[in-house]
Order: sequence, then C-alpha cells, then structure tokens
Amino acid sequence: MTRAFALLLAALTMLAGAGQAQAQLFIFEDSRDIMGGGPGFFRPGMPSGSSPIPRTTVSFAGNYAPGTILISTAERRLYLVLGNGQAIRYGIGVGRDGFRWGGTHRISAKKEWPSWTPPAQMLRRRPDLPRHMAGGIDNPLGARAMYLGSTLYRIHGSNEPETIGQAVSSGCFRMTNEDVTDLYSRVRIGTPVIVRN
Repeated sequence: MTRAFALLLAALTMLAGAGQAQAQLFIFEDSRDIMGGGPGFFRPGMPSGSSPIPRTTVSFAGNYAPGTILISTAERRLYLVLGNGQAIRYGIGVGRDGFRWGGTHRISAKKEWPSWTPPAQMLRRRPDLPRHMAGGIDNPLGARAMYLGSTLYRIHGSNEPETIGQAVSSGCFRMTNEDVTDLYSRVRIGTPVIVRN
C-alpha cells in the first residue's frame, strides 16, 4: 500500500512538473518569431543538432578576394571564399517575406554566446518580447554572432537546425551553432559580407 501510494505521488509530481514545463513552453512558443522560429525555439538545453544542409567545400567562380562572405538569399546559402576557385558553402535561414534585403557590409563585431536586446522596431511588432536576454543555449542568437556594419542584422547561430534552408527570420542570417562556430573561427572583424537576393 505504501509503495503504491509512493508511485502515485511520484506520478502526480511528474505530471505537475510536466504541466509547469508545458506552461513555460506555451509562454515562449508564441515568442518563436523573435528571430523567426519553429517549435523548439526556446526549449532549454536543446542541442544545436546538425544542419539539414551539410557544410561542404565547393567549386566557386567569382571575382572575390579570399575571406569574403557571399550570401545568396535566393539559394539560402552562405559562401566563404577560400580562393583558388573554392569556397566553403553553409546552409542558412534567411529573412521571411518583407524582411529580405541586399547590400554590402563588413563584420563590425564578433561575440560568443551573445546577449540579445530586441530592437525597437521588433518590440513595436511584438511588445510581449523580453527586453533583454542573457547569452546562452536559450538565446535566439545561439552560440556566436557576427554583426553586419551598423545595421541591426547579424549572422548568428540557432538552436533550430530544422529551420536552416528556410525563410524564417526578421532579416538576420541564421546557421546551426556548429556551422556558425566554424565560420566565426575563420573570419575577422572587417571581413566583407555581400548579400544578394
């Protein structure tokens, strides 16, 4: 009898905990479109996973200096030019309709596990968003961020590998945490970034 009661109590405790977790998840599910997200956007401890578009070295024809980043929003790919007719190709998530853009900038800052403060424009669209989030696994900027000029846009990580290759963000370029960490290690402040639609 005591054992049955203990099992029942343990089951109720687990259900209550699951209910609380479900409630927390519900609170954040609606916040997924912070940077444009899918169902696992804020799930604590969620691993970065691997990209559905594997990173690979490819032949690359173009008149760009080695170290240049070329982003093709139409292809949903980012190329890091290596020289000698080659580039590393990464899968990326791009801006959804109404948020895509093009132009040339330089990497103006690099941050590991960056904190995030939603810009005023985003807060006007989404007043329910947090005003600031510390860096970490739950942060929508992921493991690394490279800031583009004086714009609000970044190349950053994501905890949602399933969104790579999709138009999901508010104009930033998202990569898996694994891929963004690799790119971060290969580029420096001042690296040119060319964005083409």
